[in-house]
Amino acid sequence: MLQNINSPEDLKKIPSKKIPLLAEEIRKKIIHTVAHNGGHLASNLGAVELTLALHRVFNSPEDAIIFDVSHQSYTHKLVTGRYKDFDSLRKKDGMSGFTRINESEHDYFDAGHASSSISSALGLLTAWKLEGRDDKVVAVIGDGALTGGMAFEALSHAGQISPNLIVVLNDNQMSISKNTGSISRYLSRLTTSKTYQSINYKFSRLVDKIPYFSEKLAKFNFRMKRGLKGLFLTNNLFVDLGFEYVGPLNGHNVEQLEDTFRRVKNIPRPVVVHVITQKGKGYSPAENDPSSFHGVGPFNISDGVVEKFDTLSFTESFSRMLYEEGLNNPKIAAITAAMAKGTGLDLFARHFPDRFFDVGIAEEHAVTFAGGLSAGGMIPVCAIYSTFIQRSVDQMIMDLALQNRHAVLVFDRAGAVPGDGETHQGIFDIALLRPVPNFIMLSPATSLDQKILFKYAVYDCDSPVSIRWPKSSCPNESESFSKPVEIGRGLLIKSSEYASGVHERLEEDFEVKPELPRKKVLLVTTGGMYSECVTAGRSLLLSGIFTDIYSLRFLKPLDEEYFNSICKDYDCVVFVEDGVYNGGVSQYLRSFISNKNCVIAFPDKFSSNGNRQQILEEAGITSSNIIKCAQELLNEK
Repeated sequence: MLQNINSPEDLKKIPSKKIPLLAEEIRKKIIHTVAHNGGHLASNLGAVELTLALHRVFNSPEDAIIFDVSHQSYTHKLVTGRYKDFDSLRKKDGMSGFTRINESEHDYFDAGHASSSISSALGLLTAWKLEGRDDKVVAVIGDGALTGGMAFEALSHAGQISPNLIVVLNDNQMSISKNTGSISRYLSRLTTSKTYQSINYKFSRLVDKIPYFSEKLAKFNFRMKRGLKGLFLTNNLFVDLGFEYVGPLNGHNVEQLEDTFRRVKNIPRPVVVHVITQKGKGYSPAENDPSSFHGVGPFNISDGVVEKFDTLSFTESFSRMLYEEGLNNPKIAAITAAMAKGTGLDLFARHFPDRFFDVGIAEEHAVTFAGGLSAGGMIPVCAIYSTFIQRSVDQMIMDLALQNRHAVLVFDRAGAVPGDGETHQGIFDIALLRPVPNFIMLSPATSLDQKILFKYAVYDCDSPVSIRWPKSSCPNESESFSKPVEIGRGLLIKSSEYASGVHERLEEDFEVKPELPRKKVLLVTTGGMYSECVTAGRSLLLSGIFTDIYSLRFLKPLDEEYFNSICKDYDCVVFVEDGVYNGGVSQYLRSFISNKNCVIAFPDKFSSNGNRQQILEEAGITSSNIIKCAQELLNEK
């Protein structure tokens, strides 16, 4: 059935009794595609029937269906004419893993970060109202995203002004890590209130069957429901905010969902429809471990085993060192925003539960909470993906930097991030934070470098400090990375260290022909691009060019005088940065040297889908481009 669905209208023609078979077919397609391409599996498997019911009742794109984060929109894509392209999901020049305006008229927003759907829906609906349109807007938001403060700001506003807004609360008791906090407990309490729902459903069906008096009975029904809610749903937050509350419903019963959505369309008030779903439904490995199958790389379908890095990743390395420091120092506390496993905090959480805090999808709170812990004498380590820390810029400035609080911010997935497209690239943190007073910024290149810099951040700093690393394996070490920290200074790695054999052969060549001019290049790099610089350096050595690497341990503060003294020994300097050029560290440093130089960094544009190598190639941040830039600079000289 699935390959014959080119629009929601085709979906509506399928008999109700065949919808469960279609849902099974969709799950198989999603599992097969994600197993090959990676992607968000558990959330999509849990939202299949809900998405089918929405598209069978509402009239997309005249009615707008807006998915919060939109990582659960795979079914939506499959039934809105994108089946033929679905195998390209998350690939270079392929389909996005999130909703994208340029993909379909059924996608109203480019999404990727949590808690924004209700605000977007309310703005869209208000614009339509001013145009005289009376169409519906549906915002589908998970219980995890509901922990974000922006969602509550929008709910508070929407309850006052928007009768055509329908908020579908997809409650699966999960965000990415398991939900914690009072909101989760509140929703759990609502899900036990089935007595009210049973009475409401039966009475509504009875009213529909009574001719002539339906309008008056409908008004009585509305008043009666408010009274019943007072009995069975005391202190319903959504009702207090001005919404009609419907639920909880079985999110995998399409017939019940369709029936409810048809009724909800006629309610002249904003409505919250509370739906209970199972994350990972239909695939037992994802059902049993939805956190691991939230955002997953390619895996074996038969047993759910996920492909992993052949060597130690930066995240795994950090996980071990944080645990070791936790054993030795009872003042260390760890904070995450629903990303315990993704950031490597799960090991610390298991061994030190009293010092581990998952605040939910609330990055702003996480940072300010860290500031509070610091004020109380703790050493908070707050680990958040680079793309999500953008939400906390004000808190980092006001609640950490201004007050000079000692908190360690760990930015995982900095630089190029494979698979998730524009919304998840970690390329803005350097430019965002470098202008902020009191902030120290560190960029390790290897696991040993990471350990030394982390210890420095924990024990030797008395101000806010950030450490960033990419989603990749740790490169091979060299002796230089064992050197102690010198504030503002990086590490000079000679070619004799990272490519000893090639360096020795080149030295021999010059001994035989001493009349040849020695050409020397310095590659200046942030830690995340060290591997690419090593590859480029080896090739340049093979072509007869001595090439050393300066790894920028510090992105701020910087010892400019020391840096300039190093650069004087080289014919040219090539800067390589896994962040944006505008406002980046390379743009700043190049003004302090007189050498011929060029900068290789992310341009002033958003990156598209692809693996890490493809994203870097699109940005021109590759070993081959490093080589090319160095050769051009030398030829100019």
